[in-house]
Amino acid sequence: MRGMRGSIFTRGSWLPIVLMMTLALACGKEDPVSPEPPEPPEPVERPALKIGLLIDLSEGGSEHGILMRRGFEMAISHINETGVLGEPVEGLVADTELDKDTAVSEAMDLVEDEGVHAIVGAWASSSTLAVVEDVVADAGIPMISPASSSPMLTTAMDNDFLFRTTLSDHDQGPVLAKITLELGFGNVGMIYRDDVWGRGIADAFENAWEGKLIRVAADPEKTTLVEELKESKGVLEDTQALVVLAFQPQQETIVREALDHGLYKVFVFGPTGRSLDLLRSIGPEHLAGMIGTSPGSAQDTPSALAWENGYKSAYGNPPPFPYVKQTYDATVALALAAQAAGSLEGAAIRDRLRTIGRPPGELVIAEASSIANGLRILADGGLINYEGAAMPLDWDENGDLATGFVAVWQFTPAGTIEVIRVVPFVH
Repeated sequence: MRGMRGSIFTRGSWLPIVLMMTLALACGKEDPVSPEPPEPPEPVERPALKIGLLIDLSEGGSEHGILMRRGFEMAISHINETGVLGEPVEGLVADTELDKDTAVSEAMDLVEDEGVHAIVGAWASSSTLAVVEDVVADAGIPMISPASSSPMLTTAMDNDFLFRTTLSDHDQGPVLAKITLELGFGNVGMIYRDDVWGRGIADAFENAWEGKLIRVAADPEKTTLVEELKESKGVLEDTQALVVLAFQPQQETIVREALDHGLYKVFVFGPTGRSLDLLRSIGPEHLAGMIGTSPGSAQDTPSALAWENGYKSAYGNPPPFPYVKQTYDATVALALAAQAAGSLEGAAIRDRLRTIGRPPGELVIAEASSIANGLRILADGGLINYEGAAMPLDWDENGDLATGFVAVWQFTPAGTIEVIRVVPFVH
């Protein structure tokens, strides 16, 4: 018994105990369970770039507005060959009804309700100025007007968020004055729309004018202007022609009443006169050979030719008046700037606008495949130089174009409008 004191079990007694313990442990241990596969992450929705278009689709602006909308939609289509920041761009359209208060209301809806990141528009300078002062500057939304040409927009309190793809009337007015003198008219009357645009272009004309001028303001709400026409003739009634600076339908009223009352037979038109509606209403028998000026565009450049071919393929004949190319260029520029910034934040887009339209960088023209290539280059961190369909997008410190073109056009006996000359402009 003494030899067993060190242990209470002999060697032979271990086996049943070990087996019993192994069995107990096996029974008490849960089978391992394979972990459930992790849930796939929710797809991250990247916000799409939203660009709003503010145009006038009401009477007086409808002819321009419908075709400007085409330029906008054509640009969105070309951009969406690739998209911006990996997503298709969304375009939204709002009608300002040729009223600045409506323009402000529609712009507020675009920004606050629709969440647009940028705006193209408006057409009328008074609408653009109101939107800039009441919406854009505070919201920090970049805005490019393809048509508003009042010199007042140069000094607008816009926090550098307003740009233009059309020349200021500070540059266009002197060309109109020069052309009028070249026609042999040294003594003219002028009827101008009494608003931001009309006063601006009338001042620019007068400052460059070297002959005799009687200028008369026209209330935009007036439906007859016989008294204003008589005033513009002067006491001696020796004026040779009438310079017409008004919107439809008021410019039609001016021309018709001038003819009906035997006050004028010869007219010179500003940019809004380049209108098929006006020509059809008055008739080519009265207007054939009459000349005007308007924003022009580059002639026979790769970008201009590519755009015109694309427009003809989509819509037939090219548009008979300006602002359509300019609308396209404004839309494309905002998309390129957003891609260059890698952001949808307003100030970031604005800060890239001055870099995408000037050297250095690979040339991009107004054509779908070229724009797609430009967007890919920007996505990879490269540089581009977008040559606009209308003109180079070389913006100065005020968001005005440093270079551009003024077109001299005329009505034809066949009832068409033809450009007879393009005047280049450089600051």
